[in-house]
Amino acid sequence: MGTSEKKFLFELLNTPSPTGFETPGQKVWAHYTSKFADRIENDEYGNTWAVIDGTAKDNTSSLMLEAHADEIGFMVSYITEEGYIYVNRVGGSDRAIVRAKRVRILGDKGEVTGVFGNTAIHIRETSNERVPQWHDVFIDIGASKKDEVLERGIRVGHPIVFEDKPVELSENRLIGRALDNRIGGYIIAQVMARLSKKTKKPACTVHAVNAVQEEIGGNGARMVSYRLHPSCAVVLDVTHATDSPGIDKTKHGDVKLGKGPTLTHGTSNHPLVVQRLMEVAEKEEIPIQHEASSRFTGTDTDKIFVSKTGIPSALVSLPMRYMHSTVEMVDMRDVEMVIKLLAGFAKAMKANEVFSQVIAE
Repeated sequence: MGTSEKKFLFELLNTPSPTGFETPGQKVWAHYTSKFADRIENDEYGNTWAVIDGTAKDNTSSLMLEAHADEIGFMVSYITEEGYIYVNRVGGSDRAIVRAKRVRILGDKGEVTGVFGNTAIHIRETSNERVPQWHDVFIDIGASKKDEVLERGIRVGHPIVFEDKPVELSENRLIGRALDNRIGGYIIAQVMARLSKKTKKPACTVHAVNAVQEEIGGNGARMVSYRLHPSCAVVLDVTHATDSPGIDKTKHGDVKLGKGPTLTHGTSNHPLVVQRLMEVAEKEEIPIQHEASSRFTGTDTDKIFVSKTGIPSALVSLPMRYMHSTVEMVDMRDVEMVIKLLAGFAKAMKANEVFSQVIAE
């Protein structure tokens, strides 16, 4: 990762983009990716995509590389007369980790720093202590009454994210909040950078899509796949690395950090698209880990593949430890392998490619 790539990634990670409020992050992503695209487009809800037109004159095929732009967070739901702020969660935020964490409230007058209150252990009843419910936790911004909160531009409905910023733990390991799935936006931007080189431009048209509202059900993916209706879609998200203590592999599979991306088999994953990805991985000498999907993947793939008459789709995942926390961890060697895999897939796709299974002859 060069200096400019690192600067982009850290800016992307540091820019708050909770579900439903992704515009700031999308602007960062669009500005950077525009250097490698024929054009940048977006829709009314903020889905944003970069386009590289296919080089083949008779091209009728298009590939959509999709990641999601939003992060989990919170939203102001109630302000007490004493100036404390209660919240609802946005997406799959974890109530087990919130106490004593710093937050950024995105108010009308700019960001306001606050903390989730944490009663000292000395005066807390700990004999039957449990994970707090959402109605048990509150944010303190240093106000002494409700009017002070309102004066600082905070009202019900404002979004909130954790304060935590990315940190390089070692040469290859990166931690931070919002790596799920801002790292995906980084990856598809780097794929476009590599495909934009004159000697590597693909025969088919490529849309790199940074979609909104994945964390609450894939709403953005549903919108953009209907609009673009590509010939093929490869979705990029994160998956659970199961190589840290306390995880039962018989329940959650065997996925290791630093051992390459995973491919998911079953349900929304089209066998021919998955097979092509495996062929590209073998050609590029990229190690692949495998996951099984018996009902659904829990990603945007589930919303994309059923659009209109169906879109042949596959899910590529980046292993991650400690998902939906402030210390999400990825291995940058895996990141490089995913970039290489997706760029290779795009270059391998033909101008008039159709991923269709032969049933009747």
